Amino acid sequence: MTLAAAAALTATVASAQNLDAGKSPEKLFADGCATCHRSPRGLAKGRYSLTLSWFLQDHYSASSDSAKVLAAYLVSVDTPPPGAAGKPAKRPSRSKPHPPQPVQTQ
Repeated sequence: MTLAAAAALTATVASAQNLDAGKSPEKLFADGCATCHRSPRGLAKGRYSLTLSWFLQDHYSASSDSAKVLAAYLVSVDTPPPGAAGKPAKRPSRSKPHPPQPVQTQ
């Protein structure tokens, strides 16, 4: 009797499946991220795709494959921080340094 019950239990065990398999990055974002984030822009925050995929795999995604796809998508739509695009790069001054002015005392 117990042998039959054990055989029935092991036969009905369902194998795990990845529900994210085959989804586009946009669909992955819409299903898993859009609840808290309005847009994917800026979420990568300049991170490398590899470290971002590790983070997503540890905290948000169902598999390493979906984490990699989502990370690549977030990096591809990442935008530079505000103000960085409009400012020209600072160039070092090529003029000779001037000696400091004397301090005037009264």
